[in-house]
Amino acid sequence: MSDIETGTFIKNVEGIILAAGFSSRAGAFKMELPLQGKSLICRTIEGMYDFCSRIFLVGGHKIERLVELTREYAKVRVVFNEHYPSGMFSSVQEGVKHIEKEKFFFIPGDCPLVKKEVYRKLLHAPGDIVIPLFRGRKGHPVLMKSFLAEEILREPQDSNLRDFIRGKGYETVEVEDETILIDVDTKADYKKAIEKSRFL
Repeated sequence: MSDIETGTFIKNVEGIILAAGFSSRAGAFKMELPLQGKSLICRTIEGMYDFCSRIFLVGGHKIERLVELTREYAKVRVVFNEHYPSGMFSSVQEGVKHIEKEKFFFIPGDCPLVKKEVYRKLLHAPGDIVIPLFRGRKGHPVLMKSFLAEEILREPQDSNLRDFIRGKGYETVEVEDETILIDVDTKADYKKAIEKSRFL
């Protein structure tokens, strides 16, 4: 049994999941869409769950549904981003306000197929910012050291996390898992996620 499974790792790791958006391109509130018998947001949570001491789920639009959908997860705390209409970076900033441990994972809530092995590999990698790579393409989740939270909070609200990460520099970890590239923005993306989930 690895150090992660015994809990020596996870006590110093937290997670942030972004789920505040309007889901306008999906034609429905995508966080509650069904995927292999559970909601999409629950699938995203369960990929991360074993590797974090706490998970902050940042909500905005239909936040009451997020609360209902995630009641069974003791580690999950739903937090409200009052600025969510202004864009995703405001939710990033809301999430990092709550970070207290040494490291944190960050993932959008519409990335439901990332395997546990990806999280495990990132935790064993060196670097202040670590990103998984599949055949040359970067994906989710991102692992950051928590001293960066204060720097994120100092950024203007119209910034974006991609530019912040590019400015800081990052390490990559090669994974054989294309699910790090799959998110659900549209109905077509949702169909693709359903197809992929049948083989996991």
